[in-house]
Amino acid sequence: MTSLLAVSDHLPSGRVPIEALAGEYGLTPMELRIFRRYHGLGEVARDPGGSLLDLLRGAAAGLAALRGREHRVRYVLHARSFPTVVPFPHDPVRELCAELGLDEGVPVFSVGHHACASGLLAIDAAGRLLAADGDPDALALVLAGEKAFTPEAGMVPGSSFFGEGAGACLVSPVGGRDRVLAYAADLRGEFDTDAEEQALEFQRIYGEALAATVLAAVERAGLALEAVTAVLPHNVNRAAWHQVCRLLGYPRERVVLDNVPAVGHVFCADHFVNHRTARQRGLLRRGEPYVLAAAGAGRGATFAAMVLQH
Repeated sequence: MTSLLAVSDHLPSGRVPIEALAGEYGLTPMELRIFRRYHGLGEVARDPGGSLLDLLRGAAAGLAALRGREHRVRYVLHARSFPTVVPFPHDPVRELCAELGLDEGVPVFSVGHHACASGLLAIDAAGRLLAADGDPDALALVLAGEKAFTPEAGMVPGSSFFGEGAGACLVSPVGGRDRVLAYAADLRGEFDTDAEEQALEFQRIYGEALAATVLAAVERAGLALEAVTAVLPHNVNRAAWHQVCRLLGYPRERVVLDNVPAVGHVFCADHFVNHRTARQRGLLRRGEPYVLAAAGAGRGATFAAMVLQH
């Protein structure tokens, strides 16, 4: 059964108040107040002088379990929110693999089909690849994290600001640390359009679709929602998750929203950042289930949830 042998994250020390980004994105004072007071956003993590390699390197450095096991890594996956994350011809993931001493022949590829929910897709894909190989000692390295290096990669209009950071995890086909019990994804191709009416429809169904996907994953795991000790969300904003909690009847205090006002929406790395926070808060307890959940919008829309047992 797929499990996460280790989870790590890295956030740069720099923080930028959202007011400092107003000119770049043409935001009015009223829009800024909505972001801060309604959506719960305050500042975002940024590293103006750093590179994507620096971010990924920082996350990988926290994977103590990787040391001495480099030869067991069979796949490296980079979960992306955007198709292009660095200017050509840079290849920071392969550079990192060389630094880590991974085998030169290890397949390295990106997963971005589910936009900001691609981190969950990458974990699922890694588990499937390892299971198909049949080697219980094999591992996959999943990376996430991007730079806000274009205007599109800096803000989700009307919803959130992207923060810079990275996450990493070691995926194993066996083990008992953070075992994957179920995964559910709801793909909505009808939102692959720039039409205004579809954008409004996406906002209308957002909470219901995400709540339904969380329930689908929990049911596939053979559990009741009441048994879930914590939800580790994507950090789009607080208002969206408060709506999902109302629809689910789930306690807000068990959704890890601590990082929304402090670092922003860290692309596909939110779950890795929130995993650390949940551990620090004592929300992840031995033998108890928790949920990773996210929504992604790009070529269509994706709502995804994964249930794990700590």
